[in-house]
Amino acid sequence: MSQSETGAVSGALARFVAATRWEDIPPAVRHEAKRSLVNFFAVALAGCRDRTLDLATGVYKRFSAGEQATVIGRRERCDILTAAALNAASANVFDFDDTHIPTIAHPTAPVAPALLALAETQPMSGRDFLLAFILGVEAECRIANAVSPSHYARGWHITSTCGVFGSALAAGKIFGLEPRALVWALGSASSQAGGLVETLGTMAKSVGVGNAARNGLLSALLAREGFDGPDAPLEGVRGFLNVTSERARPDEVDGALGQRWEILANTYKPYPCGVVLNPVIEACLELARRPELAGAAGRIEDIEITGHSLLRQRTDRPGVRTGREAQVSAQHAVAVSLVRGKAGLPEFTDQAVADPALRALGAKVRFRDDDSFAVEAARVAVRLAGAEPIVVSIEAARGGPKRPLSDADLEAKLRELCRGGGSGVEPEALIQAVWALDERDDVGSLMKLAAGVN
Repeated sequence: MSQSETGAVSGALARFVAATRWEDIPPAVRHEAKRSLVNFFAVALAGCRDRTLDLATGVYKRFSAGEQATVIGRRERCDILTAAALNAASANVFDFDDTHIPTIAHPTAPVAPALLALAETQPMSGRDFLLAFILGVEAECRIANAVSPSHYARGWHITSTCGVFGSALAAGKIFGLEPRALVWALGSASSQAGGLVETLGTMAKSVGVGNAARNGLLSALLAREGFDGPDAPLEGVRGFLNVTSERARPDEVDGALGQRWEILANTYKPYPCGVVLNPVIEACLELARRPELAGAAGRIEDIEITGHSLLRQRTDRPGVRTGREAQVSAQHAVAVSLVRGKAGLPEFTDQAVADPALRALGAKVRFRDDDSFAVEAARVAVRLAGAEPIVVSIEAARGGPKRPLSDADLEAKLRELCRGGGSGVEPEALIQAVWALDERDDVGSLMKLAAGVN
């Protein structure tokens, strides 16, 4: 396939995906892929019995075409498209999943579930799985780079909109599609790319993330049958990049392919909330340990949080009503961290949100934008009545690029969230299986370790 037969950018990405072999993947990239998957199973097992998944599974399963694939952490089985959607939703429901720092996209939730569903219906080695996963994440994040930052500012939920392309190309790689067919898959994915920031904090967000996995897999299945699409679905005049951003940067898609790996910019959260809140929470947890603030919540007059403008844009949500909304609310995160000195899943529940003391304290939060701050940095100043502000600055939050979670941290996260999710899954065998994935002949058997037993 020549460049003249397809768009320059779409074609270059498709040729890269089609040509890349396992041997071309650097060891650090392979290992980061495994880290992403340990984190994926952790957060999917945390969310698998959430009411969002209960409701979605009940509805989706009514229309499932079969029971070929596992729903992580549950006894139900569905067809592969439905399982992909439900497992993606489960991984993202608590906003505890991985984050590609340049774009704040959550790359694994849309890609891994599509491949895991396929692995239950056809032979797939661990190396083939990991290669397809790495390439899908690479495509997703590069496309996200190309539409950022205006994409999110215009109201698009970047995990949903860009994740569908990652899912499509990952599945297409497993099918062994030629470059032209991969461009067709991008075309079908582009016509199904959707998801709005307005849905954050509600169950509706899970529909967009689930559709990214489902619709990407569907796009690859269609392309395998010869279902065609436009030559330039990404960079065309009315293609995805130009339609969904103010000033697209197509060179971010095809520049330095095979030299710069976006998965190395992936990060993992220590707290179940929007990643831009991590440094704020860390600062508040440190403040909560200060003796002068012990039991002093009622005397706090003012709380100022300073950070990159994305912090305010994504988390200025006063008066939240549900735990889901609290995951993207600085007002709640600040209040609960200061008062309880903790920021785990129990601190972002409906019960926590209903606490009148937390609501009153959250109302005292105000923002100060300063784009000289990195996304993973923040400053929190708490002022008590008649006293000077007590200030804590976080230059690099735990879990970010400069202070990444270790492999042991990720294992501990999986153990903790597995226990809390109520699935009955035994985490140790799953952890070991993911670390040894490149030695596994049958990835489909991995899902037996992640199926619910309660």
